Amino acid sequence: MECASKKNAVRKEKAHDVNKIAHDYRLKANKAPQGRSSPSRSIERKPPIMNRSQNPLLRFLSVRGMGQVLTVTVGLLLLCAVFSFLNEMFLSSRNLHNLSRQIVPILLVGIGQSYVLITANIDLSIGSVVGMSCMISATLMTKGMNPWAAAGAALAACLAVGLLNGLLVAKCRLPPFIATLGTMTIGRGIAQIANNNYNTDSIGEAAEGFRQFFYYGSIPWQGRPVLYNTVVIALVIWAFFFFILERTRTGRHLYAIGSNIDASRLSGVNVDRATCAAYLVSAFCACVVGLMTTATSGMGAMDAGNMYEMYAVAASVIGGVSTLGGQGLLLGTVVGAAIWGVLQNGLQFAGAPVAIRNIVIGVIVIVSVLMDVVIRFGRWGRLKKKS
Repeated sequence: MECASKKNAVRKEKAHDVNKIAHDYRLKANKAPQGRSSPSRSIERKPPIMNRSQNPLLRFLSVRGMGQVLTVTVGLLLLCAVFSFLNEMFLSSRNLHNLSRQIVPILLVGIGQSYVLITANIDLSIGSVVGMSCMISATLMTKGMNPWAAAGAALAACLAVGLLNGLLVAKCRLPPFIATLGTMTIGRGIAQIANNNYNTDSIGEAAEGFRQFFYYGSIPWQGRPVLYNTVVIALVIWAFFFFILERTRTGRHLYAIGSNIDASRLSGVNVDRATCAAYLVSAFCACVVGLMTTATSGMGAMDAGNMYEMYAVAASVIGGVSTLGGQGLLLGTVVGAAIWGVLQNGLQFAGAPVAIRNIVIGVIVIVSVLMDVVIRFGRWGRLKKKS
């Protein structure tokens, strides 16, 4: 009994000591100055984590496809640096003005092709639609029609071809390569018979306002042109279609169709209408390029727009638009068109023959498509298994 009482006394003393230590600690914590937290609280506090949605730069870089756009932008800057080193006239104001106007047609057909590629289709009729627009508008102007009415007639014909492409691909389920290959031949034939298989005469002085609007006009500053009308028109068209693609339901539907057409159809997306819309955008852009070609040369040429379908694919793919659909930014199309124009212009300044220029640009297109496929499937080994 005495041993048990001694143990109980020891336990009470230990409990009393623990309570006293806790009491003293609480007194010190209560006496701490305001504005300072207790040691335990300061340890528990953690710095706030920056959310990606709160940082504009992180949000910009997280956009799908932006990494490739930034990569090709660096490539564009390197190209400009190399060509300016080879020839100091490359960065002269006169050459930059000419270069900007050379890039515009490539950019416009690239915009149309980008819309179609995002839906996992392709448009091979772009070049022929450019020729149609040029020949129909020039022929009607030489016959005495008002230039703007002639441009409207050319636009209607080009949109009809675009609608036909969309219907053949979406409604009739034809492979886009075959459907647009057929309309490419039809469009080139229409361009040839528009003026009985001849190039047109000069569109005359009556079309001077038309030519000023589409080519010669400019925005001056201190008596010198800053931006030519062709560049302004291209920027306006690009901004409009960029907004549709990035900020509207139609744009989201186009990406969804390119990613998975069956899932999009089951989700209630009107696949036929969205596909037709993409081909109509392509035809519209090609028509504008044809009108610019008419204004530039002052006449209609049956071979106008020849090989433009390749230019369009190159500008889109180099800029990061996937040939497999569902991915790509129109911002990248601008960079891709600029790379194409800089290569053409820079190699010409460097004295490279036309054959070498074509070989270099063709290799760049193949490498761009190959990189897109490899990145899309992940690793090269996985790509081989897919094939």
